[in-house]
Amino acid sequence: MPAITVPLYRAAHGRTGDKGNRSNISVIAWHADLYPLLVAQLTIEAVARHFACRQPQDVQRYLLPRLQAMNFVLDAVLDGGVNDALNLDAHGKSLSFWLLDLPISVPHSLQPLLAGPDL
Repeated sequence: MPAITVPLYRAAHGRTGDKGNRSNISVIAWHADLYPLLVAQLTIEAVARHFACRQPQDVQRYLLPRLQAMNFVLDAVLDGGVNDALNLDAHGKSLSFWLLDLPISVPHSLQPLLAGPDL
């Protein structure tokens, strides 16, 4: 059976934090066996492309394999930060939801580990 494309939230959950004009987004695999798939597909380049509309100055990725997690740091994506931004989400809390909507490819063997309804 071929791989399917699903939004990232089927394979992981996330948290967002901010400091000034910098947002950090943690992505945590729902299951340890999904972690290598996430590492392979959630590259710095893929995340930078996904956030192109926010024009990040820099994207960094930190792997946390013992937690089956990774943390992305996106610079200059909060329109100046909490005190300077005029946007409705100055803290960038919704950015984790935007990242969790990124499409990923999941092979048949890992599909039973996905959260949500079967396809």
